[in-house]
Amino acid sequence: MAREECKALLDALNKTTACYHHLVLTVGGSADSQNLREELQKTRHKAQELAVAIRAPLTAALRDRSLAAEERAEFERLWVSFSGCLDLLEADMRRALALGTAFPLHTPRRPLVRTGVAGDSAGVAARALSARSLRHEAGGDFDVADLSVLEREILQVSEMIHDMEMKVNVPRWTVQARQTAGAELLSSASAGSMGGASVQERTRPCDVSKALAATVFSAVLLAAVALAISVAKLS
Repeated sequence: MAREECKALLDALNKTTACYHHLVLTVGGSADSQNLREELQKTRHKAQELAVAIRAPLTAALRDRSLAAEERAEFERLWVSFSGCLDLLEADMRRALALGTAFPLHTPRRPLVRTGVAGDSAGVAARALSARSLRHEAGGDFDVADLSVLEREILQVSEMIHDMEMKVNVPRWTVQARQTAGAELLSSASAGSMGGASVQERTRPCDVSKALAATVFSAVLLAAVALAISVAKLS
């Protein structure tokens, strides 16, 4: 039961971490806004909650000496995936901190992505973008306050990773995957060969009909040439 629960939580953590990674890439660009910063905060908090929920049962299972070898191997695979998610989350949090510091929301800034818009329309767009809702005006320093919180959370994630490595020693290079190397390529290649065989089977009748048509055309052409030669001799 613990393994299935860890799998479900890890799947949710994978999706949340991937979502956070995608959001971080837009910080400082033309799509950057306070809505984005708030979404970043919610997403990273969700990822940290999932990480805390996974760490306890996963650590307890791997420290259980009575665990069967097959069960331990499965938990070790989950552990490697979990460690990879935390490493990516920490790296993206550091990237969000650097970009958020370099591109604050409420000061004149130059976006990373240039849209190419210039002239009077650019002024209209700038005035439209400067209009904020009352909720955002109330929290005008949201991004500045969140950066200090983000710094503390980065330290917490780093401590979590260090604590995990101290409690459970699972070298990543010792964990064996379920599938052999290149299994996906082999499966796709076999599917492609089956598709090619089916195409060949479908094209066989077409090839026979083409050969028959070519034979008839050649016979007609030879008859026409012979007739032309005969007419030439008679004349």
